[in-house]
Amino acid sequence: MSVTAPDLRRRRRLGAVAAASLLALTVSGCSGLGRTAVGPVTYHTDREAVVQVNSPSVRGCHRLAPAGARELENGTLVDIILYPTRDCSGQGTAYVATRFSDVAPESGPPWRSYTFVH
Repeated sequence: MSVTAPDLRRRRRLGAVAAASLLALTVSGCSGLGRTAVGPVTYHTDREAVVQVNSPSVRGCHRLAPAGARELENGTLVDIILYPTRDCSGQGTAYVATRFSDVAPESGPPWRSYTFVH
C-alpha cells in the first residue's frame, strides 16, 4: 500500500498537533509545583557568617538564622519584605527590591524573617 502526498501531510499535521497538545499538558501539570524566586538571598549574621539561600519558594514566611541578619542582599527576581520577628509580623519592616540590599541599623534588632511580594 502506497502513501500519497496528501496523506503524508495529514499524518505530519496530526503528529504536530498531538505533540503540541502533549507539551501543553506537561507545562500545565508542572505549574502547580510551586514557584520559586529565581536567584539567591544572601545575608550576613551578627556572628559574621554569610548564608546564601538559592531560589527559595515565593510562598510563606522564611526564617533567617537564629542570630538574625544585619545585612541582606536580594539577588532574586522578586521583591522582599524583611521583618524583625521570626513569624513575619509586626512593625519596623523593610522593603528590598530585586537586585538591592538592606542593612539593619546597629541600634535596632536584626532582621529575623522575610516574605516575598507576589
